[in-house]
Amino acid sequence: MASAFAVSPAAAFRVGSSKSSRAGRRSVATQCSQQDPLLLRVARGEEAERTPVWLMRQAGRYMAAFREYSDRIPFRERSETASIAIELSLQPWHAFQPDGVIMFSDILTPLPALGIEFDVIKGKGPRIDNPISSMEQVRALAPMDDPLSKLPFVHETLSTLRSELNGTPATLLGFIGTPWTLAAYSVEGKAERNCRRTKTMMYNNPEVLHALLDHLTDALIAYCGYQIEAGAQVIQLFDSWAHHLSPEQFAEFSLPYAERIIAAVRAKYPYVPLIFHANGGSGKHAQLAQCTADVIGLDWECSMAGARQAIGSERTLQGNVDPMILFGTEQAIREAVTRSLVEAGPRHHILNVGHGVIEGTPEESVGLFCELARQSADILAAHGMAPATKQTVAA
Repeated sequence: MASAFAVSPAAAFRVGSSKSSRAGRRSVATQCSQQDPLLLRVARGEEAERTPVWLMRQAGRYMAAFREYSDRIPFRERSETASIAIELSLQPWHAFQPDGVIMFSDILTPLPALGIEFDVIKGKGPRIDNPISSMEQVRALAPMDDPLSKLPFVHETLSTLRSELNGTPATLLGFIGTPWTLAAYSVEGKAERNCRRTKTMMYNNPEVLHALLDHLTDALIAYCGYQIEAGAQVIQLFDSWAHHLSPEQFAEFSLPYAERIIAAVRAKYPYVPLIFHANGGSGKHAQLAQCTADVIGLDWECSMAGARQAIGSERTLQGNVDPMILFGTEQAIREAVTRSLVEAGPRHHILNVGHGVIEGTPEESVGLFCELARQSADILAAHGMAPATKQTVAA
């Protein structure tokens, strides 16, 4: 039986020092306009006048305006019809004025371009009818060679959003799922609590899993570039299934492939910051400290203070308020946000929830969350932490 931990070309990749890379990117950033949006500047590693904010799944069913679409239009029709995706992306911006607007889409969106069809069943989530189980299926996958013809709605959505947001303080975010997360979905065929099929492949036929990860990595490098050229100013990598991996498995089956994407995108688009968010990353801070992404996204299962200590005072961190706090009282929300702000400090922090906003969340709580970020300089000053600069945000 083949070992799951045999060294593959991807596993042999060693994460290099990210300190010099980030320093170089900050030098590049000095060439950019000081009127760039707040979140973009902070994601680049620059100091700023306050802490920026956005929320994962900020466009979602908790909003009544969103449900007017989701109650009658299937998910893929919503996400693949540019006019609808644009409207849904902008709803939270109009309602709450977060510093980031993220494209309404899905991490599985690029899969059909590779020959992996999926659907999203209301109340059950994504379904792939023909999951990957063999090397023959991996070899039959198509390359991401022409995303404009295969995924034209992504370009239209992002380019229109960029135009709509021009002259506002908002930063436009694109996103991808990591190779590990997309591979696990492609092998399982659905969300699966034990990740049984993928783990079985990992321990019995790791060469198939590595081949799938290789193919997805190449495709996602192209897909990131496609989003950037369409208008995305920041890209977030969602490792949504990282919680299925031990630290050692994460170091072999996830991080090296994410690092390949980060290196390739950075080489071609040096002005575009990259965020790496690992759901279940709390037990993997040693590995996350080695990740070369510009921003490390944190889930809510760790303290911001502990993450800051483990990952570094000069790293930009994102997160990490428990989204269930948004069901609490105003005082509870204020306390949780204040704790995150103070533990992160006045520099190198993007306020976010540690997981996506869930259905039923009171809209006024999301509004308060965003407002507290706008008050972050005063909140931090009250705790003896002054903002780094009084630089003016883009108008």
